[in-house]
Amino acid sequence: QVQLVESGGGLVQAGGSLRLSCAASGRTFSIYVMGWFRQAPGKERQFVAAMDWRTNVTYYDNSVKGRFTISRSNAKNTVYLQMNSLKPEDTAVHYCAAASVAGDVTKIRLYNSWGQGTQVTVSS
Repeated sequence: QVQLVESGGGLVQAGGSLRLSCAASGRTFSIYVMGWFRQAPGKERQFVAAMDWRTNVTYYDNSVKGRFTISRSNAKNTVYLQMNSLKPEDTAVHYCAAASVAGDVTKIRLYNSWGQGTQVTVSS
């Protein structure tokens, strides 16, 4: 089992930046993929970004491509989401997730460990 703890959310004006962090502990050697998802009020949870933990290949939803960057710190077993040029429509609870198998990184069902979520609010 992998435990995930997110941090870094908050309130920011449109055009601003935030960096989310997700620290992994436990059976981190079993991680294949680390991903970020978000869920706005009244909407389904959606894919934001992911990184193949073995190859460092990254994946992004089109809505954040060019604005968000996923990265990692091997020493800290931590994945980051740098969010720039934030828009009001980015407002959501952002979740970190880990998968212990390979597969479609955009699918919620791939991931078997989830963090508690961190709120990101972008004001206009």
